[in-house]
Amino acid sequence: MDITNIVKTALQEMIVPELNSIKKENAEIKTSLGLINKRLDDMNSHLVDQSRRIDETNKRIDAVRKELNGRIDETNNRIDAVRTELTSRIDETNKKIDTVREELGQRIDETNKRIDAVREELNGRIDETNNRIDAVRTELTGRINETNKGIEAVREGLTKKIDTVREELAQEIRDVRIELRAEIAKTNTRIDCLYEVIVRRDEHHKLEQRVANLERDVSELKRRLAA
Repeated sequence: MDITNIVKTALQEMIVPELNSIKKENAEIKTSLGLINKRLDDMNSHLVDQSRRIDETNKRIDAVRKELNGRIDETNNRIDAVRTELTSRIDETNKKIDTVREELGQRIDETNKRIDAVREELNGRIDETNNRIDAVRTELTGRINETNKGIEAVREGLTKKIDTVREELAQEIRDVRIELRAEIAKTNTRIDCLYEVIVRRDEHHKLEQRVANLERDVSELKRRLAA
């Protein structure tokens, strides 16, 4: 056997097992690569589906964004319109308030002027009334003083007259007493005579009537003195 065959045989004995092992590993690697490629294909399909769904979602988001932007713009337009309308109405209300304030201010000023005029008029009338009251008070005071003076004069006159009447009544009473004493003396004398002389009944009756009249006069004088 030559060297070439020996080397060849040796190489085959050394390399063939390694080659078989490499082939086996290569087959296993191909199988794994096939599985990996299949999984990659599945993942690509899934990613494509996810990408499609993301694109659809993005489209829907864009549509929603567009719709919401439109609605927001519409809402903003309505807000601007409402703001403009409310601003206009507020301006009109402020103008009406200013007009009412001015009108009421004028009416209040007129009312205050009328109040001042009425106050001045009433103060004048009150002063006039007070002056009249003072004049009436002075007049009535004078008349009351005159009346008091008249009353004092009447009191003095009545006092003097009463004193005069009292003196006259006292004098009359004294005179009556004197007269009564004289009459009583006469009566006693006549009574004494009656005991001595028989008188007629009619004379005795007249005598009793006269005594009764005298007693009535004395009672009247006493009553006038007591008054």
